[in-house]
Amino acid sequence: MCPHATGDSLPADKSEMVAIPLNGESSTSTTNGTNGAPAYGVNKQGIKKRGTWRAPDAHLNREVKNPYAARASDLLSNLSNFNIIESTLREGEQFANAFFDTKTKIAIAKALDAFGVEYIELTSPCASEQSRADCEAICKLGLKAKILTHIRCHMDDARVAVETGVDGVDVVIGTSSYLREFSHGKDMAYITKTAIEVIEFVKSKGIEVRFSSEDSFRSDLVDLLSIYQTVDKIGVNRVGIADTVGCANPRQVYDLVRTLRGVVSCDIEVHLHNDTGMAIANAYTALEAGATHIDTSVLGIGERVGITPLGGLVACLYAANPEYVKSKYNLPMLREIENLVAEAVEVNIPFMNPITGYCAFTHKAGIHAKAILNNPSTYEILKPEDFGLTRYVSIGHRLTGWNAVKSRVEQLGLQLTDAEVKDVTAKIKELADVRTQSMDDVDTLLRVYHSGIQSGELAVGQKEALDRLLRRHKAEAQGRAASPSVERSD
Repeated sequence: MCPHATGDSLPADKSEMVAIPLNGESSTSTTNGTNGAPAYGVNKQGIKKRGTWRAPDAHLNREVKNPYAARASDLLSNLSNFNIIESTLREGEQFANAFFDTKTKIAIAKALDAFGVEYIELTSPCASEQSRADCEAICKLGLKAKILTHIRCHMDDARVAVETGVDGVDVVIGTSSYLREFSHGKDMAYITKTAIEVIEFVKSKGIEVRFSSEDSFRSDLVDLLSIYQTVDKIGVNRVGIADTVGCANPRQVYDLVRTLRGVVSCDIEVHLHNDTGMAIANAYTALEAGATHIDTSVLGIGERVGITPLGGLVACLYAANPEYVKSKYNLPMLREIENLVAEAVEVNIPFMNPITGYCAFTHKAGIHAKAILNNPSTYEILKPEDFGLTRYVSIGHRLTGWNAVKSRVEQLGLQLTDAEVKDVTAKIKELADVRTQSMDDVDTLLRVYHSGIQSGELAVGQKEALDRLLRRHKAEAQGRAASPSVERSD
């Protein structure tokens, strides 16, 4: 089911391909771009440009539809009814840099519980003696989140897991031809027989059990549906779909989850790797298709490039239904959790990280800044205050606008007219063409400008006078810095 699975059989020559009509055109059209336009167009200078082209009147011929209107498929959506299985202490331990001692594991577990995740998944107690001891220790913390552990589909593992005090056991076994041949070497008949045995044993202990295939998107669909139906009939709590190698795209995820939703009555969990950057989109699509549980890890850490990141998923779901997400999770805790895990695995939080990246709520362009100051919703889909954060308008650069500078003037308690603000903004741009100005640089300039206006030494448009005032201020500052401090002796 991966895109590349049948890649060798795809036609490579255009003569072998079937033309698909676009926008109501006949299939005999010779155009090959969007809306029937050529894929390459010629600009006014006669240069061929890549990309798609659209007829000037194309918008007039479209049927007007409400993009927010209800669809039949929305009846399956769980965008406002989902659970997070937080796997930092299981999948996250497989991250290259990860080593969590007991103290760190407990700190992470408590932080995730305070955030409000519904489940916390731990490394198999069969992995090592310390893993077992840590599992038992976390189970004794009395957290509100259910504690799960992740085991192989094997009775020996199951017997150990149920004795640790966990609330549930996540059972997994590879079902793709790759894993059946090169990993465990078992056929589907063996897998099904063993799954039934393990699931019935775990259920007999009165705790939750999930059965998941591994490498689901490269497994045979008939095999998958058959084993899922079998375990559903014996009362498994959840079945799991795993994009183990990160090869799936949102359409494939939707199709598989939607198909599975039609054949099982239990909950559906998805575990999505991020090798192709699709993990968040795939998780969102899985919920749209009827999945109920999403596996995440803090900062997405895990095997290779990891899985669906907790913060990224929360941002995506917040955008879809902010009130529901705010009522469900302690959003201001997110930054603390990410800092905790980042320090533990010795990585920095990426600058482009949703919500907590250092420039996530920083606005720079003048047009953006003006709109943000008037109404933050113009350029923000997430409200920083809901996450315990604040927005920042960057003004010490050549792209700055006078409205942003005016806002800073008011914050500093200075009195300048609009004409004066525009004048000092021009000076900021001039200086920023040489180097970016820090906020201290900008504040100093604003104060010197204001002082000059108030004293009568400066007026709008007097560039030389302003330069003189700035040189004088700089000399005075250097003089103060050079003067030795005199200690008083009594």
